[in-house]
Amino acid sequence: MVYSPARPRRRVLPYLLAVVLAIALIAGLRWYFSGGPGDEPNRPSACSGESTQIRVASSQDKIWILREVAKEYSGRTVAGRCADVVIDEANSGTAMRALAKGWDEKTDGRRPDVWSPAASAWVTLLRQQASNIDGTVPVADGRPSPIVTAPLVFAMPKPMAQALGWPGKAIGWSELAELAAAPQGWAKYGHPEWGRFKLGKTNPNFSTSGLNATIGAYFAATGTTSDLTARDVADPKTRRFVQGVEQSIVHYGDISMTFLGNLLRADDRGESMAYISAITVEENSVTDYNRGNPSGNPATLGQHAPPRTPLVAVNPKEGTLYSDHPYVPLTWMDAAKKAVADDFLSYLHSPGTQARFQAYGYRSFEGKPGPQATEQNGVIPDAKITTLSPPTPVVLDKVLRSWSELRKRANVLIVVDKSGSMEEEAPGTGETRLELAKKAAVNALPQFRGDDKVGLWAFSTAQDGEKDYLELVPIDRVSRIGGALRDRLNGLTAGGGTGLYDTTLAAVERMRGAKDEGAINAVVFLTDGKNEKNGGSDLDNLLGRLNPEVRLFTIGYGEGADQGVLKQIAEATDGAAYDSSRADTIDQVFTSVISNF
Repeated sequence: MVYSPARPRRRVLPYLLAVVLAIALIAGLRWYFSGGPGDEPNRPSACSGESTQIRVASSQDKIWILREVAKEYSGRTVAGRCADVVIDEANSGTAMRALAKGWDEKTDGRRPDVWSPAASAWVTLLRQQASNIDGTVPVADGRPSPIVTAPLVFAMPKPMAQALGWPGKAIGWSELAELAAAPQGWAKYGHPEWGRFKLGKTNPNFSTSGLNATIGAYFAATGTTSDLTARDVADPKTRRFVQGVEQSIVHYGDISMTFLGNLLRADDRGESMAYISAITVEENSVTDYNRGNPSGNPATLGQHAPPRTPLVAVNPKEGTLYSDHPYVPLTWMDAAKKAVADDFLSYLHSPGTQARFQAYGYRSFEGKPGPQATEQNGVIPDAKITTLSPPTPVVLDKVLRSWSELRKRANVLIVVDKSGSMEEEAPGTGETRLELAKKAAVNALPQFRGDDKVGLWAFSTAQDGEKDYLELVPIDRVSRIGGALRDRLNGLTAGGGTGLYDTTLAAVERMRGAKDEGAINAVVFLTDGKNEKNGGSDLDNLLGRLNPEVRLFTIGYGEGADQGVLKQIAEATDGAAYDSSRADTIDQVFTSVISNF
C-alpha cells in the first residue's frame, strides 16, 4: 500500500510519552553537524512599515531548507499587510513539553505561532500531555497537514546490498536477522573480509527512526502488517527474533547522523564496510549521504565529495513506517497571524516549494518521490512500499518495554573530570560545574539496565601515585553496584590539573581488558579543560592507539573544554563527541550520551 497523507493516523504512537519523556530534555545539543539550536540568526526583516510576523518552531532535520523557503516567502502581501516568516529550531520533544505547559519565553525561547515536529506522533503526545496539565490544548482537533514525507529504510553500502540480491530481490528484517545470527558473518555471502553483520539503529526511547525500526522488527517477527497484539510481542519466538537483531547493534544513540558522519569518515579511509553493514534511517538521508552531505544542510552541500562507496535505500519487505513533518498552527494566533500561517502552508504545498524539498531527497506531502530518487542515488523510485499500521497504545507500550529487556547490553566506564576548574560556578546556576555534572551523571544512571556493566573513574592529576585517575567503582553489574555509583559520584570533590591524554588511554586499555563480546564496549569521558600534564602521552600517540574496539563518547563541558581534541578522540573510535559548552546543559547532554547504550 502506498503512503497517503489522507490516511487516518489517530493511533500513531500515543504511548510514546510514558517511555520517552527524557527526549524533551535534548534541545539540539549536537556534535559535528549542527548549527546552534534555538532562534534563527538575526536577519533583516523582509518588511517595512505595517507587517505581520509569524515564528515557526521546526525540527532540526529539515530546518535548513525551511529557512531558505521562508526567506523567499517573506515580503509577500497577505490580507493587506507584509508577511514575514521566521524559522526557529526546536527539538520535537522539547517543544512538545514547552507547549504542553504553556510555553514560558523566559525558559523556552520565543513563543512559536506554528509548530512542525518531525512526526505527527508528537502532536498526539501534546494533546495528551496538555490535557493532563490544565486542559488547555494549543492545537486544533484533526490531523495536521504534512509538509513533506519520508519512509524508513535500511541504508546499506551498495556492495553489501547487492550481495543480498538488491535491487532484484526483496530484502527485509528476516534477511538481516539471519545474517546477524550467522557466526561466519558476511562469509555466508562470499565476503569474509566484511566481518560480522553490524547494524546502526537509534534508541527507540529517543528517536523516531529508532522507534519505527523497532516496531518494524516486531512486525517482521510475526509476519503481519497490522493488528500487532500484546500476545505477539510476548511470544518467545518474537522475542528471540528481535533479540537476535539487537545483538548486531554497533551502538544506539538519539540521532542517526552519528552513524552517517562516522560512515563518511570511514569511507574517506576506505573502510566504510568495516564500520557498518546497515543503518535504519529515513530515505532522504540516503540521498544526502550519497552527495557527501549527511547533515542535509544546503550550506554544506559540495564541501565534501560523494563517498566512494554509496549507500542504497532498501525498503523492508515486511513493511515500514513513514516520518511525516506536520504543519501545526497554534491556537493562540490572532486573525492576522493565522492568515499568514495559512498562506505560508499553501506556499509550502506549492509545486515549486515541494520541488525544493524533493531536491534534497524528501517525498512530497502527497508521498511522491523527487529527482533525487534514482537508482544512481541509491533509491528505487517506483519500488513497492508496504505501509505498516502502527500498534495500539497498549501494544506499543509493551513493544518498548520488551525492547528494553532485549536490547544489546552495555559495558561502560564513566570517567569524570574532578580538576580544580570544576569547582568554578556555572554562570547563572548558583552551582559549581562539578555539582551539576554529578547530578547529571546520577540522573542518567536509571537509563542503564540491571545487567548492564558500569564502572566509575575520577581524574585530575596525581590521583593514585603517579596516575592521573582513580578507580572509584570497579566495572560490575548495575544491579550490584548502582548504589555505590550514586554514592561515589555524590562524594566527588575538585582539585588538581587535567591529565586528559594519559587518563583517556588508560581508560581505553582498561575496557579492552574488560571487553564483553556480547555488549557495547565504551568509555564516557567528561572534561571541562585540556591536557595540562607535562610528559606522558601526547595527542598523536593517543590517537594512534585508539580504534573502534572500545568506543569513546566525549563530553566537552564548559567554555574551557578542548572541543576540537575531544572530537578527534571520539572520531578515532567511531564514537561521538558532545558539546556542553554551556555548563547548565550538562543534564540534557548526559542523558543524550547514555542513550547510546
